[in-house]
Amino acid sequence: QVQLVESGGGLVQAGGSLRLSCAASGDTSTFSSYGLAWFRQDLGKEREFVCAISRAGLAYCADSVKGRFVIGRDNPRKTVSLQMNSLKPEDAADYYCAARSLTGWFDHPGTKAQNYDYWGQGTQVTVSS
Repeated sequence: QVQLVESGGGLVQAGGSLRLSCAASGDTSTFSSYGLAWFRQDLGKEREFVCAISRAGLAYCADSVKGRFVIGRDNPRKTVSLQMNSLKPEDAADYYCAARSLTGWFDHPGTKAQNYDYWGQGTQVTVSS
């Protein structure tokens, strides 16, 4: 079992930046074998894919955040981060990190929430206009 804990959420003005971090604990000996991702969910909406990163560090982001958000992973520290720049009011949501086992180093971890095995509890991001 792997436990994921997000941090870094908060209130920011539109145009500002936030950096989210997610730390893994528990059975993390195979952390490098996981594909990792960030999702977000606003009240009354479905959970939405934000960005994912493969085992090899290849990053994929939704069109809505491409060019503004950057996902990164640090295998020795067992963390995944999400640098969010030029934030917009529509980026406000609860942000969740997720992990799933992957075989291939370059496999896209996927954009569907149901494919992920482990989830954090979420961290709230509020963007004021």
